[in-house]
Amino acid sequence: MNNIKTEFTIKDLENLSGIKAHTIRIWEKRYQLLQPKRTSGNIRFYDTDNLQKLLNVALLNKNNYKISKIADLSEESIVLIARELANKSAFVDNAVNSFMLSMFSFDQVSFNQTYNQLLINKTFRQVFKEVFIPFLNHIGLMWQTNTLTPAHEHFISNLISQKIQIQIEKIQQSMLLDSEVVYVLFLPENEIHELGLMYLNYELSLRSKRTIYLGQSIPLDNLNTLISKFDSIHFISSFTVAPLESKMINYLSDLDILLKDSKHQLSVFGVKVKSVDNELFTSNFSFYPGLIDMLNSL
Repeated sequence: MNNIKTEFTIKDLENLSGIKAHTIRIWEKRYQLLQPKRTSGNIRFYDTDNLQKLLNVALLNKNNYKISKIADLSEESIVLIARELANKSAFVDNAVNSFMLSMFSFDQVSFNQTYNQLLINKTFRQVFKEVFIPFLNHIGLMWQTNTLTPAHEHFISNLISQKIQIQIEKIQQSMLLDSEVVYVLFLPENEIHELGLMYLNYELSLRSKRTIYLGQSIPLDNLNTLISKFDSIHFISSFTVAPLESKMINYLSDLDILLKDSKHQLSVFGVKVKSVDNELFTSNFSFYPGLIDMLNSL
């Protein structure tokens, strides 16, 4: 089954472009910028071509092109100017917009061009914090509004993952390890969103920390081997979609039992732990609402 989304409501377009639905309707009626279609039930929808055109128009408009002037441009001219702006500019909005286009068109070449252009004026850390994090937050919004499909998310996540892994490999080839504490990075079972955890691995590597990266969906009992092998472990995890709310406290309580009366500690970041009270547990637990909060604590 092809589950790639190809039909969008005007609310989808608003979420993706940042342009208010009311404004989109005005542009559509006054300048005929978009050509919505209709279902057999006479419900209006927009196809992928309309989405891509709106993203390009939004990029031009943010760069001081008046909408009346954009409307006079040919389709090819709009695309060419948008590409030029995306490639020349390192502004967050433009880069996020360019990555959005790359994601919906499954265009790896365009993604790499934007990324490499950003690296001319920014470090990898700046690119991740200033561009990738806002972009990933936007992806999160699209998940909530059912605007994004797994195919789109997996495509772009794998590209970002490759960039993080390349940076980690560069560091780890020549780093001198500080082995006092071992950092073990893992995700609970059924948790697959690991880009934040991967980036933390990069930040810890920059600090010459010894890390063991376990990655996605690790059963709790798998941690016993590590606990018996190392005297001081700092476990780090991220809870985005798992554990389920009904199982959260039980899961953390099981971890509490595992780490009880030891030098080990646990840090967790993510939306699911925003309201968790670490005083409920006897072990050394710390909770952070987001990745940046976790980074600031390192």
